[in-house]
Amino acid sequence: MNHLITGGAGFIGSELIDYLLENSNNHVICMDNFQSGSKSNLSNAITSPRFDLIRHDVCEPIRLEVDRIWHLACVASPNRYQINPIATTKTNVLGTMNMLGLAKRCGARMLFTSTSEVYGDPEISPQSESYLGNVNNIGVRSCYDEGKRLAESLCFDYLRVHNVDVKIARIFNTYGPRLRTDDGRVISNFINQSINGKPLTIYGDGSQTRSFCYIDDLIQGLNLLMNSNSVGPINLGNPEEVSINYLAELVCELSNKTLQVVHKELPNDDPHRRCPDISRAIEELHWSPKVSLRDGLSFTIRSLRSCSEALMID
Repeated sequence: MNHLITGGAGFIGSELIDYLLENSNNHVICMDNFQSGSKSNLSNAITSPRFDLIRHDVCEPIRLEVDRIWHLACVASPNRYQINPIATTKTNVLGTMNMLGLAKRCGARMLFTSTSEVYGDPEISPQSESYLGNVNNIGVRSCYDEGKRLAESLCFDYLRVHNVDVKIARIFNTYGPRLRTDDGRVISNFINQSINGKPLTIYGDGSQTRSFCYIDDLIQGLNLLMNSNSVGPINLGNPEEVSINYLAELVCELSNKTLQVVHKELPNDDPHRRCPDISRAIEELHWSPKVSLRDGLSFTIRSLRSCSEALMID
C-alpha cells in the first residue's frame, strides 16, 4: 500500500515514517512544507527506495494515489502556532478538508491526529473522550484548539455524508529524542536549559499537571488505531499525571545537575490539569503505554545531550 504522512518531517511524523518503513514493505510518501519540520529527521528514511519526499503545504489541494493517509500536519507548540494564528487555523481546517477530499477520491483510510487541547482547561480529570471540553473559543490558543475541534467535526461529516473511512486520535503531551530543543514546551525547555546549565523556567507556581507519553508508545497506539475497526476519537497518552514542579526535579536528577528555578507568569488559557482517560484505548485497541516517565526522560536527555555536544564539536 501507499502511505501518505502529512507533516512527516516533524517530530511524530518522522518517527512514524521510520516505523512504517521498518515494519512493512509498503511505500511511504512524506509531505511537509518545512514550517517546523526538519530534513535531518528524515536521514534514515531518505535512504530507502520505498520513500518519497514532497514539499507541499496541505492548505493547497494535491492529487496523489494513496491507500492510507496519516494527517499530522500542524505546528503543535503554543509558542510557534501563535506566531501566525491564521495560518494555524487554515492548516487545521483547510488542510484537513483537502486530505479528506483526497481520501474520498482515492477511497483511502485516513487517520487524523487531533489533540488533548480540544479539552481546553478541563473541569474534570482525567479527561475521557465523552468530555466536551472547556475551551476559550476567542483566546490566543483557539487557532489550535478550535481548529482541531472543527477538523474533528469535518472528519465525522465526511464519514456521515461520503462514508470516508476516518480515524481520530487525540494525542496528549508526547516527547522523545527528536523533540526540538527550541520547541517551547515544558520538556524541551527543561532539557535544553539543563544541558546549558541555565535555570529552569516554570510558568505559574508549578502545581499544574501534565501527562507525558514517550514517542515509541504513541507510534504503537497510532498504528493500532489505523489498523483497527475503531473510528474514535480515542485518547492516546500516558495516564501518569505529574506536576510541573515534579518534572523539574526529575530532569535535574536525571541530568545530575542542581539548577535554580525561575518562575514566570502563566500564559493565557494554559490548562491547569491534563491527564487522559485511556479506557477506550485499552478496550478497543488493547493499548497502554509501556515506557515510564523516568526511563523515557533519561533516554531523551542522553540523546539530546549527545546531539548538542556533536553540534559544539562541529
